[in-house]
Amino acid sequence: NAGRYLLQVQAGSVAAVLEGMPPGRVLDVGGGHGQLVQPLTRLGWDVTVHGTDAACERNLRELHGERDCPYTQGSLSALPATDRSFDLVIAVRLLSHVEDWPGLLAEMCRVARRAVVVDYPSSSGVNALTPMLFGLKRSLEGNTLTYATFSRKDLAAEFGRHGFAFEREIKQFLLPMVVHRVGKGAAPLRAAERMFRMTGLTALAGSPVILRMDRKG
Repeated sequence: NAGRYLLQVQAGSVAAVLEGMPPGRVLDVGGGHGQLVQPLTRLGWDVTVHGTDAACERNLRELHGERDCPYTQGSLSALPATDRSFDLVIAVRLLSHVEDWPGLLAEMCRVARRAVVVDYPSSSGVNALTPMLFGLKRSLEGNTLTYATFSRKDLAAEFGRHGFAFEREIKQFLLPMVVHRVGKGAAPLRAAERMFRMTGLTALAGSPVILRMDRKG
């Protein structure tokens, strides 16, 4: 199953980017998809999920079975949390779909005491082919939305405005994710990705990227 495989790699990448950071309180921004609750809980984090409306909580509880996880609701432009009230603030599969992404990063930095983690599709490397594959992606998924791509330099500059500096990044796949969906998570594709990681190709040109930025000082 391609979806299960992609989520496994994502969970492992989040764990890797957080390695060495003592667990504490974490806010999962836009986390109604429930993708990070169990991976973060297994790492010892106390997880609170944020959503923008009641449907996000229904999705979290009913579709993903996360019935005991604390949930908070509010705008992405004004997160419902006080300054530095969470040790870690994280968001996956969100940044590239938010028009005012600098505003979202500003809010995540405001709420984070120690670190912010985001994922983003890279504007370079093999992922530069994604626009040519977009038609195929839409034909497979039906409701695929356009999304923004980023460079680490541009994101680091924005984070720097709020007192955060680069700490670590993990690049997840060398092949575009749509290739894995077309291949239904086939074993040969998974084996190819393992080889790409072992040879350093993924670290050189992979995407999406899990990026950790830590508060300076």
